[in-house]
Amino acid sequence: MPEFMEPFRIKAVEPIPFPTTDERREALDRAGHNLFRVPASAITIDLLTDSGTSAMSAAQWAALLSGDESYAGARSFENFETVVRDLTGYDEVLPVHQGRAAERILLGTVLAPGEVSISNTHFDTTRAAVESTGATAVDLPVSQRSPSAFGGDLDLASLRAWLGGADGSRVRCVVLTVTNNATGGQPVSLSNIAKTRELCDRYGVMLLLDASRFAENAYLISERESGHSHRSPREVAQLVFALADGCWASLKKDGMANIGGMIAVRDGELARRCREQLIAFEGFPTYGGLAGRDLDALAQGLLEVTDPAYLEYRAKTARWFGEKLAEAGLPVLQPTGCHAVYVDAGELLPNVPPHQLPATALANELYLAGAVRVSDLGTLVFGRATAHGEDIAAPRELVRFALPRRVYTKSHLEYVAETAAAVAAKAGQIAGYGIVEQAESLRHFTAVLRPLDRPVDRTPASERPART
Repeated sequence: MPEFMEPFRIKAVEPIPFPTTDERREALDRAGHNLFRVPASAITIDLLTDSGTSAMSAAQWAALLSGDESYAGARSFENFETVVRDLTGYDEVLPVHQGRAAERILLGTVLAPGEVSISNTHFDTTRAAVESTGATAVDLPVSQRSPSAFGGDLDLASLRAWLGGADGSRVRCVVLTVTNNATGGQPVSLSNIAKTRELCDRYGVMLLLDASRFAENAYLISERESGHSHRSPREVAQLVFALADGCWASLKKDGMANIGGMIAVRDGELARRCREQLIAFEGFPTYGGLAGRDLDALAQGLLEVTDPAYLEYRAKTARWFGEKLAEAGLPVLQPTGCHAVYVDAGELLPNVPPHQLPATALANELYLAGAVRVSDLGTLVFGRATAHGEDIAAPRELVRFALPRRVYTKSHLEYVAETAAAVAAKAGQIAGYGIVEQAESLRHFTAVLRPLDRPVDRTPASERPART
């Protein structure tokens, strides 16, 4: 028997493009050397994100046909609400169109100017949601200096110091991102969540979960944390939800669907205030910007995602893929999680300093070598531009090889590993990038970059050829 295999059959297929070397170079040039701006028609293997890229099951496709498209009080919402309540234990359930809408509504309701949100790590859109309220986002991850089974944990000593310190009264909420996407997709232990809950109770602070990958976190707890191996992933997930005051989630991840998100909380008054924002910006509270068929597909996905066979396959795939990338010569963060494999571009490219964006450089070389698209999670994403235009570097120069759910097979990932080997072999020749244009917030989505081994293009963006 193989070490692992897909616990499903493939029922529909989609052709993938194979752009030539010249076509890849032209596509990257037209995109301003930003992989977010490269059209999908020029990508062979797309590991940019696991968000909204899942392949849905036959049961989910069937659920689409039973969608109730009533504007108010649709049967599809009732199905969705029942599944979420059973999973989380929270009575108040609000659907939204995706995770960043949930962050904006919930954090915008909880936080006020001058307040503080503390997290194991706020991801990019979470930080933007916090800062848009006038509050401050503070990250307190555990040390990343050595591998840990639960590298996604919150640093409890630092949290205790914050809550008991001079600025403790400013802390309005603690957010645990499970799994911790910004620090290598590492899980958060049940013990860490419980101890965080104790500190929040002691100081009267709300504990919230970014539960976008709740099932993967639950599986890794059952696999790695002593005393929980006898529990199913769903049982572990319910224990995690029971420790928090509420959550939000992008259900484009562990909802196993292509669109959708949710807010779920205990406090009826908080839910009422969130519903006011939901009605103003997303839609009526029983559809939240989604079609009824989307809600039915999400309800089914939330049942499927805690299947132990699926989650075991997911974890073993990431582990195997990490080994393949390490064999190819890439410095892989260990242990791997479930939704992605992370590579330290700073270690691979010591000749490229952080302000020259080594994670971007590695990601772009992978695209040029084989039309493989991955995500930069280094200084372009998590760095901070100063008033003088200089960048404060990110803690690490990571590149994320995200794994869309039920999309790619072993042979697809072997192709990625072969491409990675070709890039690793010429690591010493890879140059960095500079920023030509950037937005004030979430700059990585739209930034225009330039290779530092080429002259600056002074042509205004409005006069450049349109990308295809």
